[in-house]
Order: sequence, then C-alpha cells, then structure tokens
Amino acid sequence: MGLYGIISPMTPEKKPVRVRLAPSPTGPLHIGTARTALFNLIFARQHKGAFLIRIEDTDHERSKPEFEKDIIDGLAWLGITPDEPPARQSERGELYSRHLKKLLADGLAYYCYCTKEELEAEKQDMMSQGLAPKYSGRCRTATPDSRHPQLIRLKTQEHDVSFHDFIRGKVTFDAGLIGDFPIAKNLDAPLYNFAVVVDDFDMKISHVIRGEDHIPNTPRQILIAEALGFSPPVYAHLPLLLSPQGGKLSKRDAELTTVSDYRAAGYLPAALINFISLLGWHPEGDSAELITLPELIKNFSLERVQKGGAVINQSKFDWLNAHYIQQMSDDDLLEAILPFVPPGWLEEKDRLRRAAHIEKERLKTLSDIKEQAAFIFKLPAYPPVMLLWKEMAPATALESLTRSLEIISGDPQYVEEKIVALSQELGRGEVFWPLRVALSGQKNSPPPLDIFFTLGPRESVRRLEIALAKLKELSSRV
Repeated sequence: MGLYGIISPMTPEKKPVRVRLAPSPTGPLHIGTARTALFNLIFARQHKGAFLIRIEDTDHERSKPEFEKDIIDGLAWLGITPDEPPARQSERGELYSRHLKKLLADGLAYYCYCTKEELEAEKQDMMSQGLAPKYSGRCRTATPDSRHPQLIRLKTQEHDVSFHDFIRGKVTFDAGLIGDFPIAKNLDAPLYNFAVVVDDFDMKISHVIRGEDHIPNTPRQILIAEALGFSPPVYAHLPLLLSPQGGKLSKRDAELTTVSDYRAAGYLPAALINFISLLGWHPEGDSAELITLPELIKNFSLERVQKGGAVINQSKFDWLNAHYIQQMSDDDLLEAILPFVPPGWLEEKDRLRRAAHIEKERLKTLSDIKEQAAFIFKLPAYPPVMLLWKEMAPATALESLTRSLEIISGDPQYVEEKIVALSQELGRGEVFWPLRVALSGQKNSPPPLDIFFTLGPRESVRRLEIALAKLKELSSRV
C-alpha cells in the first residue's frame, strides 16, 4: 500500500474546503462540465469554502481563447462564478519546471530517450505475450547519451494505490501495472497528470470533484503527489452523462450538448441548473422535480450521488423549462424573448408583450415565441374550410362570425361578455371555433378572446372581414 494508505474524506474542520473546476478550452462548455461546476460550487457553499476555476490550456494547439470565453461566460450565465480570478496553466510554467527539476535531482524521475517506434515495438511485444502493455523502464538506469530525450518519466513504486472516493468508496489500483509513466515532454512542457497535481497542491485544493472518466488518472496523480511529498486531495468521481441511447453524451446522439446550445435554443439558466442537478443525484425523501440553487445548497450531498451513468431526458428538461417560463412575470418574459424575435416585432413592443403573455402557457423554450406568436404579427394563409366547426355548414359559420363581428366592432369593454352570451345562444364550438380561426389563421392557438385583446379591435375587425369573405366564397361553391 502507498505512503498515504487509504485517503479518507477530510472534514472542513481539518482542512478549509477549496474546490476547483479545471476545464480545457478546447471546445465550448459541455453540460457535463457545467454539472461538475455546479456540484463543486454547491459543496463549497455548504462548507463556507472557495470555488475556483483553473483553465488547463497547456495544449497550445487545441486551446482557443474563444472557448475559454465560452466557458467563463456560460458559467456566469448559470450563476456559477469563482471566488478568485481564474488561473491558467499557461501562466504557471516556472512552477512546473521547478518541481520537475526537484524530482530529477532526487532521482524520482528520469529522462527517457526511447523513440515512438521503439515504444510501439515494446508494446506490441508485451501484448503478444498476453501481458498488459507498460513501459519496461529501460531508461531508468541508462546514462545520458547523444540522443535527444523524448520524455520525463516518474519512477513508479510497485505497490497498491488506494483512495477513498466520496461516491464510490474504496478504490484500489496495482501500480505495478502502470509502470514508469511520462509526466512531461521536457522541463517546459508538463503533461496533464503532473500539472494537475502541482496546481491542486499550490492552490490548496481540498476536494477534487470531477467526472468518472478521470478515475484512471487518479492513481497516477497520487503517485506523483507521493513523489513530491504532497498530501493528495479527497476525490469524488461523478457519473457520466449518457445519451438516451445509453452511450456517452455526444453531438452524434443529442442535438444539444453544450450550454451555449441550450442558451441559443431558449432555455432558462434556472431550468438548466435544476435539470443538471438531478442528473445523477436526487434529494432525500420525496422525488421533487423542482429545485432551486438555494435549495440545492441546503439539501445536496455527495453521498447521494449515484454511481451509474445519468441519462439525459430531453422531454423532462422541456417540461422543466416550460414551468420556469410560466413562473416569469410578463416584463421579465418580454425581456427574455427579445433575442429570439424578428427585428420588426420590436417596433410593436406593447403587442409583443401581450403576445408573450397569451403564449406563455404554450412555450417550452423562449425561442418558441417566434413560431407561436407569428400569427399575431401576420395573419397566415388558411383554407376557408378551417373556419367550420366539425360538421358546421358554411351558412351557420357565416352567421356566427357576422354576429361576432358586430360585437367586436362595438365597445371593447363589453366584447367578452357579449361573445360569451352569443356562445350560450349558438353553441360554444359554433362561436369560438370560427372566431379562433378567423383571428389566428390556426387550428391551435390561445383562446380567441385573448387573441382579440392582443390584436386590438382594428386588426381583429380586419381579420374577421377576411374570414367572412372566405366563408361567402365557400358558401357560393356549396
């Protein structure tokens, strides 16, 4: 067993809680990364600790400033902000170099001169013998030669490496199967596992809460920490997010996978926080579907995070988002939908506000407003037969709409009262169906009186006159 034995969870009293999100800016903010950030933030808030962000941008070819901006902006949109300015690995080169030099000087690491071709041949030879491939350690005792060193490797101690995972319990690896693994290309180019260990120690990270795809990295990081004389943090590995088909969530399986995808599609940050919080975790007691960030901070616990993967349920997310939209005030909803509507609609903001109000119950996303409320700003073409309720005769619909037009042309104050009275006389479907279609040009829409008050008397009269002309033409053909 390693120097540290089984690493057990530390309480906040023993060590101040400091957690971090460490994204690589090689792509936009994935919702899995956002969930990791959320769980870290909650854990920090519960223990009055600090939540940090460290940008792991040592992959110079793939790291892009626009991806870093997308990550920071996406987290801020969700209300997830760090307690200290973000750190960047690209600005910490001297720190890594200093620790690499110490390991080399202490004989705990060494330069490897093996070429890629030599390593591949060695790997194939071991596999042909039915052995798990690992580096043979041939350069451990080799004296420096004229060749250029290819890597810096850690001298791995062959013992079991065990740690306590907050979610999974005791996890053990046989370090003998790992071999002397690379920790840097050279003194100025540390590799991922080495930089992570140095950063976590330097930033005084107490708990590392990350995805389960990092579990194979953990024994390597513990071995590096052991060589450097660092006390490793406590680990908690979250279940992966899975597509509805059961595979790891990717663009191939789901149209929306990044926070910017969901934001552009018209999802609300509160709904996304609610949704991702329930991916792999659920509150104790009743299975509440609706939960806010303050409630998460009060009720969340890493011990209740499941070990198995969490399947994305898009229908559930749509339901959650619709709920949060319905809870918005008309003023807030108006401001929220502005990025999603055609520029011409902005010239009629009062009408847009009324349109948002009557469409609120039908919106799953903010972007739905463009399609759902289009009829408010332009009457769509529709066939005359659509004005007929069930087996209604054109003449009956003509009479119903004619009387509705008389009411709508009168005092707006009494329109609702008189239309309701007319429906009691002629029949609800016989009055409201043709009136709905005449005003909206659609089979499915908000209630016709809501549409009337949104359009206003003048536009409503114009649309009813169009409908009456359609009915007269239809009657002449019957």
